[in-house]
Amino acid sequence: QVQLVESGGGSVQAGGSLRLSCAASGRTFSLNAFGWYRQAPGKQRELVAAITRRDTTNYADSVQGRFTISRDRILDTVYLQMNNLEPEDTAVYYCAGYSGGWSEPPNSWGQGTQVTVSS
Repeated sequence: QVQLVESGGGSVQAGGSLRLSCAASGRTFSLNAFGWYRQAPGKQRELVAAITRRDTTNYADSVQGRFTISRDRILDTVYLQMNNLEPEDTAVYYCAGYSGGWSEPPNSWGQGTQVTVSS
């Protein structure tokens, strides 16, 4: 089992920045990649960014150039640096772990952290 715990959400004005953290524990060696998803009210959950153990990254078009995903191998923590935030980025953000690749359904989920961006 893998446990994922997110932190770092909050409220910010448009143009501001936040950094989300996802601390992984348990059988983390079973995971090949991590991802950040978000779900806004009334919308489907979407993949925002993902990173493999080899640090290959992938971003949704809507966040390309504004968000950066990174990983601390020693701390087993994944980060999502979010800059130039827009009201459309308001959502609950979830950390996810994959035993395969990011094109497959995640095997583990965090509890989510709220990000609210005001105009």
